[in-house]
Amino acid sequence: MSRHKKYDAVEEENAALDISSLIDVTFLLLIYFLVTSAVQVRETDLGMKLPAAMPGDKQPVIEPLFIKIDASGIIYAGVGPGQQVLDSDPAVRDLPMLSQQLDMYASAARSANSTPLVQLWADGGAITQRVIDVINALAAKEIQSVTFTDLVD
Repeated sequence: MSRHKKYDAVEEENAALDISSLIDVTFLLLIYFLVTSAVQVRETDLGMKLPAAMPGDKQPVIEPLFIKIDASGIIYAGVGPGQQVLDSDPAVRDLPMLSQQLDMYASAARSANSTPLVQLWADGGAITQRVIDVINALAAKEIQSVTFTDLVD
């Protein structure tokens, strides 16, 4: 009979996994997402002028545009019987009708050499994201004079 040598498998006490290539891939993915992500303007960086505590001596030349956001997310423009519904679907964040109204108002104010002034009223139960969408629409039309009001018609 021939002699067969049997070798026992040698176990390493400290088995290690080489993760240097995983670290490289992680950094490449991080760089990819940093480069391809779009930078959005934060609401704090919009540069809107908030009203002062004391009323000023100078009154605005044109009437301010009143925007109302109710608890269900419907956006209205104007006050009293002339109030009109602009955007009623809270799931849509573009606000096309509000943008059109703001564009007309801002161009009319600027043609009269006046600063467009918007007064915004939001219901206490309104979704905060809806208010932020309205502020973003104001920023897109470069309307910086915004006043939050508690006066309701």
